[in-house]
Amino acid sequence: MVMKTYAEAELAAQPIGYWTGAAYRAVVGRIRAELAVEQLTQPHWWILNHVAGAPGTWERNGLTGRLQRFDDQETDFAAVFDDLEGRGWVLRAADGSLTLSEAGEEGRLRARERNMRAHEEMHQGIAPQEYAATLTVLRRVIDNLGGDSDLP
Repeated sequence: MVMKTYAEAELAAQPIGYWTGAAYRAVVGRIRAELAVEQLTQPHWWILNHVAGAPGTWERNGLTGRLQRFDDQETDFAAVFDDLEGRGWVLRAADGSLTLSEAGEEGRLRARERNMRAHEEMHQGIAPQEYAATLTVLRRVIDNLGGDSDLP
């Protein structure tokens, strides 16, 4: 698909709220669709990746506290943990620390592969410098409005 071009002045006059919202819906919609193939939600995905990245370090309450800032769906994190434990994907030790089972890691890797393909598609035709510049602009907008512009 060929993207239509516009004059710089016309683009500069566009409402950023509309475009950031449209981008969010397209990107997050695609990611959520890919995760759904594995019967996962984004919170499932976040938990799996955090536990995989630091096995035995996280426990439910600490990880929930870390992830709630990213949640826009009023997620019941206890239910997500229960689901992952019920599948046998996340194991909870006697001290409450979490690790992934072999099945959990396999599921995480399948979902990761789908997400990587989606990210590759999203980045088509965008040079790394352009992508970094876009994020810098968005971070500046967030910072200008008093938000948290730090990387997650």
